[in-house]
Amino acid sequence: MEKKMRGLLLFMAILMVLLTACSKEEKAEDAVPEPIEVEEEPIVEVEPVQGPTLYKAPFTGVLSEEESTHRAVLATINNHPLARPQSGISDADIVYELAAEGNITRLFALFQSELPEEIGPIRSARDYFVHIAKGLDAFYIAHGYSPDAKQMLENRFVDNVNGMQYDGILFQRSKERRAPHNSYISQDNVIAAMEKTNSSVELSTIPAFSFLDSIEGAKIGDIASMLVVRYGTDPDFTSTYSYDGEKGTYNRTVNGIVTVDKSSEKPVELSNILIFETAHRTIDSIGRQSVDIESGGKGKLFHAGVEKDIEWENIDGILTPMENGVPAKLVPGKTWIHIVSTSPGMETSVTYTP
Repeated sequence: MEKKMRGLLLFMAILMVLLTACSKEEKAEDAVPEPIEVEEEPIVEVEPVQGPTLYKAPFTGVLSEEESTHRAVLATINNHPLARPQSGISDADIVYELAAEGNITRLFALFQSELPEEIGPIRSARDYFVHIAKGLDAFYIAHGYSPDAKQMLENRFVDNVNGMQYDGILFQRSKERRAPHNSYISQDNVIAAMEKTNSSVELSTIPAFSFLDSIEGAKIGDIASMLVVRYGTDPDFTSTYSYDGEKGTYNRTVNGIVTVDKSSEKPVELSNILIFETAHRTIDSIGRQSVDIESGGKGKLFHAGVEKDIEWENIDGILTPMENGVPAKLVPGKTWIHIVSTSPGMETSVTYTP
């Protein structure tokens, strides 16, 4: 009897253990969470944001959101010491400096990116000025002319307006200076002159100038932080350029005086200085010059604080800097072009220091 009782107790104990285990398993099974279905969000492809379309100015290489399509304006500006400081020159895309009488130079300022409120003092034309204007398809502004230039302008070789016909009408005399250093033309009158002469206002000729994407690509050459360009020995026609490394531009002085714009009082700041050498010949007792702008020749390019020996060619009427047979790459910005005589030669006319 006692054995049966022990067996019964043992059986009941085993049964209790089994029941407890089953209960735990059921609870464990009950504790397993149901999988949660997560809806995947659709992948949206984000298109890159397009920046504004940029246009390169044809004579400066500067990028802008507005395309510049208006015609270039080219003005002969008096460079006599009594005509300084001149008005409008800080806005010029390009300034050519050429001999007009002996070693006295004139400035030949091209405006296309911007047209200043006032330009001057305006001075007389030369035949080689007219040929340059023709090549650039620019509207040409002058006050007076040499005999050869007079015939070309009267025959409408280029679209032009001249102060000899419009003195006191489109050209105004400043009371601050005496003739011939006081003839000016305003922005409004430039536009009026183009209308009066039935001249196109649209840009039709794109120059063969080539520009770098940035100034960094220009820093190959001989270091040249300062350069001097001479027309004879007169300090009033000797230009000195100093490179400003922070701005990446050159400042210009003549006879120790900084070149500034009379109207805006802004200094002239230049990204490129070009020197083209060509033959000059005196043709009359006044000292007027015949300047060869067709044959091409030796040249120098200064930008980014360095100097490069180049050549220049007349390409479709445009005096173009060339390097290794292709247009030389310029730093975007404004350019000053000196045209100097083969006599005494560039070695005498141009010097530079590191």
